[in-house]
Amino acid sequence: MSAQSLSAFQDYLAVRQRTIRLPDEALRRRIGDRTILVTGAAGCIGRALLRELRPYAPARIVGVGLEERPRLPDATEYHRLDIRDGSALTALLRRVRPDLVFHLAAQRDPGLAEREAALTITTNVLGTAHVIEACAAAGTGQLVYASTGKALRPYTSDVYAQSKRTGEWLVADAAARGVLPGAAVRFTHVVDNAIVLSRFRDWCSRGEPLRLHGRDTSFYVQSARESAQLLLTAALAPADAEFRLYAIHDLGWPVSLLDLALGTVAEQGRAVPVRVVGYEPGYEEQPYPGLYDPHYSGDLSPLINSLEAPNAHSEPGGDVDCASGRPQLTPELRAGFERLARLCAHSTVEDEIRGVFDALGWGLLNHAIAGAAPDSVRRITRLTEPYRAGMTPEHLRIDDLFRKHAASLQTAGEDL
Repeated sequence: MSAQSLSAFQDYLAVRQRTIRLPDEALRRRIGDRTILVTGAAGCIGRALLRELRPYAPARIVGVGLEERPRLPDATEYHRLDIRDGSALTALLRRVRPDLVFHLAAQRDPGLAEREAALTITTNVLGTAHVIEACAAAGTGQLVYASTGKALRPYTSDVYAQSKRTGEWLVADAAARGVLPGAAVRFTHVVDNAIVLSRFRDWCSRGEPLRLHGRDTSFYVQSARESAQLLLTAALAPADAEFRLYAIHDLGWPVSLLDLALGTVAEQGRAVPVRVVGYEPGYEEQPYPGLYDPHYSGDLSPLINSLEAPNAHSEPGGDVDCASGRPQLTPELRAGFERLARLCAHSTVEDEIRGVFDALGWGLLNHAIAGAAPDSVRRITRLTEPYRAGMTPEHLRIDDLFRKHAASLQTAGEDL
């Protein structure tokens, strides 16, 4: 293995120590003497958040999760509960009366999401709806939702990414309707609980080949502690009807998947082959060419896309960027979500559930483009024009929808 790969692997592991700056006084005022509830409390980021909360002296910290007896920081009150059980969740929040809820519970494995779409949708989408309903019933002051960097795709057929993107829209809609003030954060690859590193180590320990999506695959990374601190930053969002999305501004250089594989081989001390096998379901090989706008790229987090960038800015301190504003869901989109909920409650047919979910995803994209700044829509169509001949069918359909809206804007301008 080259010295460069070994150094890159060590740098990757060192990210676990990385932090961002926090406005401590503002957080003490926000969290001190309050009741805080965390779903997914026993997960890696959940435990990191519980540790980060302590210095701000909350009156009570309540954790919720599926684990039976998780090891959590002292004085954390814990309830074993599945967020897919809306009645039980609402009953718990009515008893606890939290001032602030951090919603981290999710099915987070993209590969598993393709094999178990119904499980992922009922957990990540319907479970999020249950959390929103429970918070509203309990009079919770604010919800902070943990999303994923994969949700920056304008549309995707990948179930996990689309489930988290849909969750963002549910939180935004609840805020816009005055039901519950809400904000969201986007995490990228978290080193502390990395699925890919766990797989590499497992394969290596068994003497199996390490399988890569691609030789040139790279990705951004962050630490569990940074993730927890990002959640705290989002908790300072004004409790109003405006949805705000937060992401870490500087995620450093992307990490090479090949360097990570070679580093794992060196770490484990076993000579195993490394093979490129292509992209498995749930992972996107190439991003949509209009995902980023060069007019904004470099000045904002890479987890904020071209539609969101015009309404984004850096928070004080410069470690976190915030993109604000999403329109309320239309009655048609809300009906589509209700249809999905009914179907999940009465059907186990994966293809049927995925079909309804996919239609909702396209509807959300159409809604997002309709609510975007007209100049942004036009810029995206200009940026993507040179790439249309080589686009995948999915990306071409996305691009066609942008062009349809751009043409409507042109016609509306001519009419005026």
